[in-house]
Amino acid sequence: MAKTSGRKRRHIAARAAAAALTAALVGTGTSAVAADSPNAQPSLGAGVAQPRAAAAAAATTPIFALYGIDSTGTAYSYAPTGKGGLTARVKAGENWQPVNSVLQVDNGGDGEADGIWSREGSTLDYQNFDVTTPTKVGSGWNIYNKLVSPGNLGGAAAGDLLGRDSSGNLYLYLNYGNGKLTGRYKVGGGWNVYTQLAGNGDLTGDGKNDLVARDSGGILWLYKGTGNYKAPFAARTKIGAGWNTYNYLISSGDLNIDGITDLIARDKAGALWSYQGTGNAAAPYKARVQIGTSGWNTYRLMF
Repeated sequence: MAKTSGRKRRHIAARAAAAALTAALVGTGTSAVAADSPNAQPSLGAGVAQPRAAAAAAATTPIFALYGIDSTGTAYSYAPTGKGGLTARVKAGENWQPVNSVLQVDNGGDGEADGIWSREGSTLDYQNFDVTTPTKVGSGWNIYNKLVSPGNLGGAAAGDLLGRDSSGNLYLYLNYGNGKLTGRYKVGGGWNVYTQLAGNGDLTGDGKNDLVARDSGGILWLYKGTGNYKAPFAARTKIGAGWNTYNYLISSGDLNIDGITDLIARDKAGALWSYQGTGNAAAPYKARVQIGTSGWNTYRLMF
């Protein structure tokens, strides 16, 4: 773990970009295993109360900036233009070399990112964008080879967290609304067949957040959200083939501000493509549009 002073220097400030954007735009098997407590389970700080609403809250379409961290540890941000593309990059931080996973999260359910979860080694931290010092969420998180936050998966407003371990088990952590997390729930097995997981918002128009997964054969699958944290996804449906042309899939939310979340894909040559959401579960994406010509392979992490 880096010293606290180093972690302070890695602070990413996004409020200015968010404010500018707002002004400009005026089927795998599931099981709820709350008692699942293997020795390798990541530790967590105690929460205040179980953050579940009586009825599932409808997903708010997120509008996040896109961030990239290059090999030197420098972070850059790209705001959505509102027309499907991204603005010119702005330096947003440095000294991010030790971090191996970063996720943005909306704690208030208003569609705006409030902070980030970042993993360095086995430690998961949460950092609010308005605070320079991160807080430790837990340790032991190196058991996961993939972390993703598709937003609210279980009813409360805050975005939740998914972790996949080396055995292919998928676990859900519910967010208390301040970056702290509940104990994990096992929500699926066999997820090691996927080489990419992405999602941030509702793809199908039913008000529930969804996830897409690409398998090793290049097939893209849709997992519709259910709004039930004990079984957060319906059985998968095939929505595309040939997706092995991409080496990175990520969603930062709604790029063209039409109320439907979109997908960003980086190809092996370093070009960036946008797939605009349709709101139709049978065909959730329109034809791709290039939004970056080259050079995007410079980023080892995007979030």
